[in-house]
This record gives sequence, C-alpha cells and structure tokens, in this order.
Amino acid sequence: MSAPTSQVNATPAARVIARDADWVLNEFTCHAGPQDRPFEERHASFAMAAVLEGSFQYRCDNGRALLYPGAVMLGNLGACYECGHEHGSGDRCVSLHLSPALFGEIAASMAGSSGFQFRAAMLPALNSLTRPMAQIAALAANTSTSNHMAVEELVIDMAETVVEAVAGGNARSAMLSAVDSRRISRVLRHIEAHAAEAIDLAGLASVACMSKYHFLRSFRRSTGVTPHQYLLGLRLRRAAQRLCSSRDPVSAIAYDAGFGDLSTFNASFRARFGASPGSFRSAYGRLIAA
Repeated sequence: MSAPTSQVNATPAARVIARDADWVLNEFTCHAGPQDRPFEERHASFAMAAVLEGSFQYRCDNGRALLYPGAVMLGNLGACYECGHEHGSGDRCVSLHLSPALFGEIAASMAGSSGFQFRAAMLPALNSLTRPMAQIAALAANTSTSNHMAVEELVIDMAETVVEAVAGGNARSAMLSAVDSRRISRVLRHIEAHAAEAIDLAGLASVACMSKYHFLRSFRRSTGVTPHQYLLGLRLRRAAQRLCSSRDPVSAIAYDAGFGDLSTFNASFRARFGASPGSFRSAYGRLIAA
C-alpha cells in the first residue's frame, strides 16, 4: 500500500501474520482517501496482495488496475508501483511476499520456468481463488494462530494458485476511463456493504448511473468477472471464512451471507469448493486451531 503524504492517520497499518525464512505474510489496513496523494514505492520481493475489503487503484510496470475484494495485486521483485484511493477511502489486504528462490521454485513447477515474472497488474476474483482467499481472510481474523505448518501450507497453496492462474492467461492490466472507473468503484463498495441483501442488475446500474448494458460491459472489463459472479464469490468467501473461524451453525452462516435458502447455499458451496460446508469446515478449520 502507498503511504500518503497529507495525513498521518492515513498511513497504512502493517501487521505480520506469520513469517518464515523465504516468505512473510502481512496484513495491511489503509485509511487513505481521495485527499491523500500517493507516491511511488518499490517491491522488495515478489508480492501477491489479496484484497479483503475496500478498493483502490494500482499502477506498476505491467499496467494499471482497479483492485477490489477477491482480486489479487501482483508485483515483481524490484518493480516500482503506486496505489491510490481516488474514488473512496480505505482498504484491507493480506500481502504475501516471497524470496526470489522460493518464487522461482514455485514458478518452475506451476509456470514451467524459474524465471517467470508477472506480466499484468492483477488477477480478478477467479473461482480458483475463492478457497485460498477465504482461508487467508480467516487467518487474518485470528490473531492467535500457532499452527505454523498449516499456515505455511496455505502460503504455498496461495502462491501456486496465483502463479498458475497468471501463467494460464487470467491476469489483467486493463483500466476504464476515469469516469467509468469511479462509477465501478462506487458499485464495488456498494456490493461490499450490501452483499447480504437482495441485489439486482438494474439497481447496480442505477448506482453506477449507467444503462444496464453499459454497466455490465464496463464492470466485466474492469474486474474480469460479471456482477453476479462477483457477488456470489463474495458471499461464498465470507461464508467459507466463518466456517474456518467459527462453530456457528451452517444455516446461520448461509443466511447471514445473503443466501435465501440452505439448499441453494449448499449447492453453490459444493460447486465452488468441491465439498459440503461441513466437510470444508472439518478439512480447513485446523488453520485456526491452537
């Protein structure tokens, strides 16, 4: 995240979640807004930042992108970058930084070359990212995790998933016009705040002040997913995070996430994660175990 120059209280707060010799996992909470001027920084390692809340604009040597919950910011070792909040205040990310040696080893396995580098600014909120993103969010919410082996497995899993997705051509660097980018940012924050409520295309288009067709086209061009795909992914990530980090009843988690009935939730969850909510909790709840 970029440290703004105008307000001390807008400086991103960093917290180390876990670390090892070849990687570090940080949580960054940023309160910067349109009044704060970003400045250029440099990636000190290979970086992958999973956005959990908020949205921001990202510029690097591989282009520009609008980052939003579920998306992953990409950064190459030594590359300059800039983050800005032109259309809203604040974001929260979990950032994974890998040493060149570890990144090269993962890249050799997942992309076929140890010299692989990111060629785009971001990954959209892909289906393949839903599970590791939910686990990352659950890990960030749990400040007393002592299961280092489980955390390290998640770190490697996340890095492999990201590199494989980028190598497969799913990364993006496209940005809309300044006006449309501002409108899509407004919609992303609206969905984030009202994800558990009934949302339709007409209502979102109204928030964006666009026709439904222009909104749908602009949203997909900017984020890489449709509004429905984004909303479903957001609801499922939130549900999966609670399954990992709580013992709340599955039915309560489903309804709180925005699903109107349990059967729809179970079917959507199984289709995305390949397991029932109960099986998912049994398999991945260990991440928060003491």
